[in-house]
Amino acid sequence: MNSDGTKKPFRKHKPSTERSAPDKPGLQARAAAAKILAAVVDRKLPLDGALDHEHGNPAYRALGESDRALVRAILNTTLRHLPRIDAAIAALLDSPLPEGARALHHVLAIGAAQILYLDVPDHSAVDLAVEQANLDPRNRRFAKLVNAILRRLGREKEQVLDAIGKVAPMPAWFIARLEKAYGRDAALAISESQLEPAAIDLTVKSDPEGWAKRLTGVVLPTGGVRLAAFDGGIPSLEGFDEGAWWVQDAAASIPAKLFGDLSGKRTADLCAAPGGKTAQLILAGGAVTALDQSESRLRRLRSNLDRLGLKAETIAADLTTFEPAERFDAILLDAPCSSTGTTRRHPDVLWTKGPEDIARLAALQERLLRHALTLLQPGGTLVFSNCSLDPVEGEEVVARVLSDTDAVERVPIGAGDWPGLEAAITPLGEFRTLPTMLKMPDGIGSGLDGFYAAVLRRVA
Repeated sequence: MNSDGTKKPFRKHKPSTERSAPDKPGLQARAAAAKILAAVVDRKLPLDGALDHEHGNPAYRALGESDRALVRAILNTTLRHLPRIDAAIAALLDSPLPEGARALHHVLAIGAAQILYLDVPDHSAVDLAVEQANLDPRNRRFAKLVNAILRRLGREKEQVLDAIGKVAPMPAWFIARLEKAYGRDAALAISESQLEPAAIDLTVKSDPEGWAKRLTGVVLPTGGVRLAAFDGGIPSLEGFDEGAWWVQDAAASIPAKLFGDLSGKRTADLCAAPGGKTAQLILAGGAVTALDQSESRLRRLRSNLDRLGLKAETIAADLTTFEPAERFDAILLDAPCSSTGTTRRHPDVLWTKGPEDIARLAALQERLLRHALTLLQPGGTLVFSNCSLDPVEGEEVVARVLSDTDAVERVPIGAGDWPGLEAAITPLGEFRTLPTMLKMPDGIGSGLDGFYAAVLRRVA
């Protein structure tokens, strides 16, 4: 009845197009994986943010820990192999997927990743993908196609893997940039190297040989320790609570080591969070000022330093306008970059970044470097570094600054000072690590992040 006592007109309700999701084990995990894949590939959102336990994707946060682990495994595998997965799906389609069928593509990609690369029973991957299609009004009419494509992938797995093995597992735009910088063979080798997850490296306060023995690892040319595979969390390892070491990729530990002894020197870490390099500078003897634009990131840095029993002055400020009361004797500028050297642990990077990001970040790095040099005492040393594989963000930035700045000179790094990493020293005396470097014995993961570092001195 209406409020005036008259009858409400009868309205015929349309049947809902949504189907309620059955309580099939693993279905919600696959659905979450497909949603997050769409966020990364289509909307360029970072994977770490989507997988954050407090602020991440709601579908992911709603899962239990075992299903969250499954989602992480599926997404990392899918993103590492996505060009090959796309090639496999395309080869089995009679015609390309319709325009706007991105949701369908992601369901197929998630299913294909499980069949081709993960230890998941084929029938489970197929059935759950078909169920996903049936539950989505956009994809319901393609449910039979999903079933046919994925079942065929399972039947012809070996032939498919052999055929797509010729496809570089990185996006074509980035392969082209690598080829220009390093040559075709090196580009393909780098591409293949990111298929293996990164090893766990530790920077230790002291006694690397002792910690390698205690934690079943090996001592690296950087003086750090690389662990063999292990089960369990990092905090459970001996030495964590005591702050005897911290996790830091071997390549990321190099820039701070280029200063040598910093005793008595006023030292700045200008893009400091999360603090691994800050800790190295403190241990080298520097009186360290750690600067970062983000106060929340500085809170994390302070927490990390507290665990390690180390102290630094911390300042939240924009580096481009930062003016200290006194110039520094040593400055580390590990500049914001595209992070393309970290794809072994962050396989989403090449799907959330593009050529325009590299150009934009290179311009930012140059501004930061030019300003940072003004904060340096005459005779002082600055190390410029980042974790990009693209010379546009490394070698070319430093070359431009040196070409028109008479007060600064390059200090060549000697290959003889880095036994085991001689290949990473360029003819100009700069560091350029590639993921294909640092071969390890059986049972220990090889490789390291792609990193660039140069040492500069202010001469006037």
